[in-house]
Amino acid sequence: MTTVVSRNLSAPRVLAVLVAVITVFGALLADFIIPASAAQHLRNEAWPPHAKFHDAQYIAMSILLGVLALTLLLRGNGATRSRLWTACAILATPWLGLLAAMLFPGTAVHDPEFAGTTVIGLHPQVLLAVILLALLALAGALSARHRG
Repeated sequence: MTTVVSRNLSAPRVLAVLVAVITVFGALLADFIIPASAAQHLRNEAWPPHAKFHDAQYIAMSILLGVLALTLLLRGNGATRSRLWTACAILATPWLGLLAAMLFPGTAVHDPEFAGTTVIGLHPQVLLAVILLALLALAGALSARHRG
């Protein structure tokens, strides 16, 4: 029998909560607060106001989606499999959107003056998206293995 405590501390739930916290704070920190990366985003003087508007929209959306997922995951009676999967789908939205944005004509993951920063051949934002999506997939797969 699974107790509320063991469900609350399950690996899938911990993984999803980790991704949720990163989703809540990641874009805000990277695009607005941390000086080196904010200079490439909202604090980039070369960006027109409308581009900054859409970055601010992405920051707000990420915060809202992360908080919504955390609400599902941290409710007092533990996370059911259905709520966990719903939270994972919600959390995947901004990260899948980041990857999908690369498919639109005229887009790039960085402005030309900031080219060259990669980690294992990927832009750091792309690498982060891939890692977080993999963690969400793992959370979903682990929760599917357990009855409940």
